[in-house]
Amino acid sequence: MPVEIIGWIAPQVASEIIPPEGPVFSTEVITETARIHEEADFDRVLIGYFSNAPDGFMIGAHAASVTSRLSFLLAHRPGFVAPTLAARKLATLDQLSEGRLAVHLISGGSDADQAKDGDHADHGARYRRTEEYAQILKQTWTDPKPFDHTGEFYDVKGAYADIRCAQTPRIPLYGGGGSDAAIKTLAPHIDVFMLWGEPLAETKAFMARVEQAAGANPITFSVSTRPILGKTEGEAWDRARAILAEIKRRTGGRKIKGPDNVGSQRLLEAAAAKEVHDTCLYTALAEASGARGNSTALVGTPETVAEAMAAYYDLGATSLLIRGYDPLPDAIDYGRELIPRVRELVAARDQQAKT
Repeated sequence: MPVEIIGWIAPQVASEIIPPEGPVFSTEVITETARIHEEADFDRVLIGYFSNAPDGFMIGAHAASVTSRLSFLLAHRPGFVAPTLAARKLATLDQLSEGRLAVHLISGGSDADQAKDGDHADHGARYRRTEEYAQILKQTWTDPKPFDHTGEFYDVKGAYADIRCAQTPRIPLYGGGGSDAAIKTLAPHIDVFMLWGEPLAETKAFMARVEQAAGANPITFSVSTRPILGKTEGEAWDRARAILAEIKRRTGGRKIKGPDNVGSQRLLEAAAAKEVHDTCLYTALAEASGARGNSTALVGTPETVAEAMAAYYDLGATSLLIRGYDPLPDAIDYGRELIPRVRELVAARDQQAKT
């Protein structure tokens, strides 16, 4: 099947090596970022969720208004907006964007970060809440008549929404997490399970666990990495090491304590085992930054990195999320040099599978 390429959009340009500049919310930055990703042939862009960040619904609404094809993956934390209300808000945004919305349910990997918004549920409770939340979202979007729901976290009576998704039958649901709780609660209910870029063997084993937990639910996968490209292998690795040096400079050379979530710990374990895995998975950047999210890089020429991305597709990742350390120039380069090659490799594999 065709591969989905996902990028990243935010209202302010910044990265691990680029300090934030200008206002924290710039419609000009949103417009430029959205148009760059659309012109670069990305399918979607992820709108992240942070406890101190501007509202992602509004970012998505503006980005949709200045594009015609680009779709959006809106990160959303269950627990702060009632699921029936969230379902109506999301369906409204799906209508505004003419069916270009998907939702990334984030249960929350940090107790401290959740507490900033007044949520003190423990890790297991957050995932059980997300499971219940996903069920209510889907029912609100699709049930033709009012329904009741009584669960651990929500007690809903006579719920019904006049506003429905532009997509049929509903908005796609993405989610992720490295813990047993994440796999158990999410796999039976979401459409796409998102993973950070780990070595291929570990990725394959993790996917098998998710598929077993999903049961009859036909789940697919997304893998997130940070491609670093060069005209030659040496140029790409020089750039990767320069990025590593800049991250270390900005952190004063201190060892950064990563989050306690299992996904980040898995990345740190991979970094401790080896600096480079498979053909070009570079883990030193994850270690230097404390593995705070998507932080392992694929380093090399566009041909090398495209082959490495296609290897994740071979394992079952039909979505590939890529984000650069210099976000906008890198997105342009990906569109020129990387994305076409990935699509060609996937198309060739799909054609071979038919014969």
